Formats: sequence, C-alpha cells, structure tokens
Amino acid sequence: MTDHTTRLDHVVLWVRDPVAAAEFYATAVGLEPLRVTGFAAGEVSFPSVRVNEETILDLAPLTMAERMTMLPGAPESAGHPVNHVCLSLPSDAFDALRARLREHDVPVSEIAHDSFGARGTARRSFYFRDPDGNVFEARHYA
Repeated sequence: MTDHTTRLDHVVLWVRDPVAAAEFYATAVGLEPLRVTGFAAGEVSFPSVRVNEETILDLAPLTMAERMTMLPGAPESAGHPVNHVCLSLPSDAFDALRARLREHDVPVSEIAHDSFGARGTARRSFYFRDPDGNVFEARHYA
C-alpha cells in the first residue's frame, strides 16, 4: 500500500435536522458527535461526527445552502446527489454496526463479498441510508 500524505479531512452532508442527524450517527452508526451543543446554542454553524482521528462528517443544515457563495452555483449543491460514502471498519465493528442499524430499524442491504476499494478487496460490505437519504456503504477488509 502506498503511503500518501493526502488524507480525507471531511465530507459535508446536507441534512434537514443537524441535531437529529448527529443523534442518528451517534446511536445507530456509533460515531462521536462534535459541536452539537454549540450548534443547538447558535454558537457554530453546524455539528459534525468523527469517523476517525483524521476524518469527520459535517452535518450542514439545508438552510445554509443560500449562504454558499464560494463558487458560482454552490447554493444549488444542497440536495445534489452523491452516490455514497464508504466507511471501512474492522470485522467486529462491521458486525456491531450492522446490529446497531437493525436495532434502530434502519434497512440494510444484503452483504456483498469481494468489492474493490481503496485498500484492495473488501471481504464484506453492505449499504444503508441515513434519515436524510444519504447512502453509506460499510465494509471491512481481510
């Protein structure tokens, strides 16, 4: 595996209710919520959840779209479809995530085998949606 210095810092997801989204990612997915209290108090623009020590998901409220002025057409990005975001987990965490999602009545796909990804061939993977319709894949490598 090549050791690149470029890392994925964050992915911004458009959500209807950032506090509810943070709760979903904390309880059903098992990610650490960040800045939720600050968001609820109006101190920060959006909360986030931590994927790992280097990567977070920002949970941007759809109402922020009108303030997206960094590029022409940026406001129209709200609701723009992204195919999916993939989370790579150790085998036991993969199984625990699938169980937590089922406990929260989140529909999950069948398990697929031998899917190609950033780290080679993943042994198992499955898909699920968050409450805002964002599609996630969970996988683990051998």
